[in-house]
Amino acid sequence: MSTSIRISDETKAKLEAVKREGETFDELLDRLAVTRTKEDVREMAGFAEAGIEEHMKEKRSELNESLEERTSRSE
Repeated sequence: MSTSIRISDETKAKLEAVKREGETFDELLDRLAVTRTKEDVREMAGFAEAGIEEHMKEKRSELNESLEERTSRSE
């Protein structure tokens, strides 16, 4: 049993661009239709160490200070 769906030529071109060699459109759409749950996202983000948010804030602050110093030297 199969179902037909209508898509624009533009959408078809986008799908063809991400379609893997030898992959059918059914396989492509099945791969793209994976629903991500909050748990999936937490699991994928598991590589991040605890305290990463604070570390990023510190690095952003250091970068801003560095940019301010460079700007004031060039004036």
